[in-house]
Amino acid sequence: MSFIQYRRDKHLPSTAAPSLLAMGMAMAFMPAAFAAEDTVIVEGTTTADAVNREEQDYSVKTTAAGTKMPMTQRDIPQSVSIVSQQRMEDQQLQTLGEVMTNTLGISGSQADSDRISYYSRGFEIDNYMVDGIPTYFESRWNLGDALTDTALYERVEVVRGANGLMTGTGNPSASINMIRKHATSREFKGNVSTEYGSWNKQRYVMDLQSPLTADGNVRGRIVAGYQNNDSWLDRYNSEKAFFSGIIDADLGATTSLSAGYEYQKIDVNSPTWGGLPRWNTDGSKNSYDRARSTAPDWAYNNKEINKFFVTLKQRFAESWQATLNATHTEVKFDSKMMYIDALVDKETGTLVSPYGASYPVVGGTGWNSGKRKVDAIDLFADGAYELFGRQHNMMFGGSYSKQNNRYFSAWANVFPDDIGNFSAFNGNFPQTHWAPQNLAQDDTTHMKSLYAATRISLADPLHLILGARYTNWRVDTLTYSMEKNHTTPYAGLIYDINDNWSAYASYTSIFQPQNKRDKAGQYLAPITGNNYEAGLKSDWMNSRLTTTLSVFRIEQDNVAQATTIPIPGSNGEFAWKSTDGTVSKGVEFEVNGAITYNWQMTFGATRYVAEDNEGNAVNPNLPRTSVKLFTRYRLPAIPELTVGGGVNWQNRVYKDTTTPYGTFRAEQGSYALVDLFTRYQVTKNFSVQGNINNLFDKTYDTNIDGSIVYGAPRNVSLTANYQF
Repeated sequence: MSFIQYRRDKHLPSTAAPSLLAMGMAMAFMPAAFAAEDTVIVEGTTTADAVNREEQDYSVKTTAAGTKMPMTQRDIPQSVSIVSQQRMEDQQLQTLGEVMTNTLGISGSQADSDRISYYSRGFEIDNYMVDGIPTYFESRWNLGDALTDTALYERVEVVRGANGLMTGTGNPSASINMIRKHATSREFKGNVSTEYGSWNKQRYVMDLQSPLTADGNVRGRIVAGYQNNDSWLDRYNSEKAFFSGIIDADLGATTSLSAGYEYQKIDVNSPTWGGLPRWNTDGSKNSYDRARSTAPDWAYNNKEINKFFVTLKQRFAESWQATLNATHTEVKFDSKMMYIDALVDKETGTLVSPYGASYPVVGGTGWNSGKRKVDAIDLFADGAYELFGRQHNMMFGGSYSKQNNRYFSAWANVFPDDIGNFSAFNGNFPQTHWAPQNLAQDDTTHMKSLYAATRISLADPLHLILGARYTNWRVDTLTYSMEKNHTTPYAGLIYDINDNWSAYASYTSIFQPQNKRDKAGQYLAPITGNNYEAGLKSDWMNSRLTTTLSVFRIEQDNVAQATTIPIPGSNGEFAWKSTDGTVSKGVEFEVNGAITYNWQMTFGATRYVAEDNEGNAVNPNLPRTSVKLFTRYRLPAIPELTVGGGVNWQNRVYKDTTTPYGTFRAEQGSYALVDLFTRYQVTKNFSVQGNINNLFDKTYDTNIDGSIVYGAPRNVSLTANYQF
């Protein structure tokens, strides 16, 4: 087997064989698979063949992740993962949450049927971006962010570590950027798909592109879909509809305009709010059938998302481009639900308050509704310049965003006698006689930023990236106002060892305003600290295959740690406390992309340790070690048949909980989830695909931090897809 390499200037070198080190690090245990195939890149393939293969890759050639300057992943001095449209289709990653669950270095803690908080390197991810514009959120208000349907997006980009240059706040976990689909075709094309699966799942998606003018300079694209499914949970049903319409226009040789509208509506009947009681009063742990649900039959949680967006691009001065992005987003939700927060008396089945006899409450019902509005504009320019006889790159710009969160709530306590014997609970619980809702939260966050970065070519193999972002951050709430100014520096150094390998190091500071509150109801001070990273990167086959090996160290003060102390006057919200001297350090590696013409793979692992200044583990409910693999292979002997699958493995996690009956430790041992898929290309345009998730039907707990929330049992789906 041989590889053909590409130089940094895209010219072919004289030799076609790399060193064994190139792939040995991550592929040492599968040499036979390499030996089974012929040369990876064959000269003489047509342009159309090459384009088709690249569209089916798990990697992308260039990205603006991290710096807003388009470059290969190898040139970015941070850990970057790309989840392409093809991988999302292969693995049936149909929501943003499913993408993150299967992305290297990201783990989730699932509070209930629909709410999952995601973490990276030990810290919570608190914002998502769409085309580079962030939205910040609070996990206690379920606005369906992780349920966003990926059919609307071309790919998802993840930058692990602090990314204040892009987001305005240097959250040391990760930044998630969803890249929208655009109308790129000058001829009519599209695809339609139908899926049926476990728990009465049915899903229909249509994706159409067409020129709107004879010359194709104005194009349109529509993505629309509908999904309805039950669940392994009793009484649960979800109905989702989504739509995206976009027009892309070439207004001239150097000017382009995109404008569009995006809509999603998600209605859930009998969702859970929290999980099942974990502990008995004697300290023993409960175990339930995975179908068991605390949701009453009247519970619901409905969400509606509307987004308007426009992008204007103007090329000038040969190698420069100015980009203007503007967006308006409104997310509405309305829910009536019930939660259980209690221990169980094994003898009687009665629920017991975890807060002692003075507060005999074992749960509550809540009617919550509200709206989140985001208006944002981002203007920047990027391009090349020459200095001292060398070519360099630069990016500079500014942004403004205004986000308002306005939520209303009414709630009532649930007492032991209201439930009776919990083992007999079946959802038949009388609906609360709701009092009028009160204003629970009304806060507005303004963020103004100026930013710049440059990639300086110090020598042929050596590049330095320097940047900074100045942010004015102001929040006005019902009880207080706060304004902060902060400048986030960024520095990265990349050294090209040879045509395929580079070494890098980077630094950025951390400044992260928090939405967590202490036991007095006051918001915690912003997190501050430093983020260091170094590693090796490589790319092969003109960036169709990328590898990364990185080490990192994160130093933070004022990190939020969860407590079991309820905040007085809140609707079931628990307090957080600040922890200084927190350090997270670890190592990651990832291989992503085309191993051969027929073989695509994403494979990586993460190991980190996070401790406070006293040596106590930070967020021990999160896995310290995880391994994620997904791969697909098209059989050369039967080219119509593609097979694949993956494994997600994580190590043991735990969490100690203090109750009036003692301190109890919840644990989930290490486990692996195995998925399989196969696709058969019946004709050039028509294919069928089958997926099996959790092949061995592993029972596992996704919420060691609180009550018991079981993960999905084994499930299957069958998809028919027609392209034209």
